[in-house]
Amino acid sequence: MACRESPVALNGTHISYIGHDCKDIPDFLGASFGDFARRLDLSFNQLRSLAGLKTFTELEELVVDNNLLGNDLRLPRLPNLHTLTLNKNKLNDIEALLEHLADVTPSLEYLSLLGNEACPNQLVSLDKDEDDYQRYRYFVLHKLPQLKFLDTRKVTRKEAIEAQARGAFMKVVKPKSDGPPNEAGFEKCPLPYTPLPRGSRDASNHKGVFTKCRYVYYGKQSEGNRFIQNDQL
Repeated sequence: MACRESPVALNGTHISYIGHDCKDIPDFLGASFGDFARRLDLSFNQLRSLAGLKTFTELEELVVDNNLLGNDLRLPRLPNLHTLTLNKNKLNDIEALLEHLADVTPSLEYLSLLGNEACPNQLVSLDKDEDDYQRYRYFVLHKLPQLKFLDTRKVTRKEAIEAQARGAFMKVVKPKSDGPPNEAGFEKCPLPYTPLPRGSRDASNHKGVFTKCRYVYYGKQSEGNRFIQNDQL
């Protein structure tokens, strides 16, 4: 929708444009405040793009909580930005997001992603636990080692060391599939030839059946090939 030029909350170099249901950043914000704004709060809109930030060249803090930003999120290069909060958006591709932020926000020290699928905790899924969240922190800190604060916690020295040592492996890999999910919610895979009885080919029939898992986990709890014997290779 087209957003009105008012009201804008202005406090020196701090600009707030909250709760106007905008899908894009209004041009007048950049034209009026882009040259001097240091902090910009665009929370509680319906933003799907941040392309309008290109005129905010001096921005140091950006708050865009409670919007509709997805995996196609792109920021202009913001060399002075040290604080970014993206809480409660539609982000789920954590690796792509972090690689983009590493490229365009070199001074970033504070990042918050709570309420997105990319941040695995009980705000988005009750089946997540503290171990899931800690692995996420290690992965984020591996990609953005300059961070001092992530979500609600200060980054500890121990965390930073662990992240650089093993953070690259602290993620869940979800294979892509072009096929629609079946009734149980799992992706359908073509079944190769097998001499097993037809009933044993169904992954839902768990009696003595081995099948492919949707997720591959690389992390400190992985047992690797510990239980695979030579005659099974």
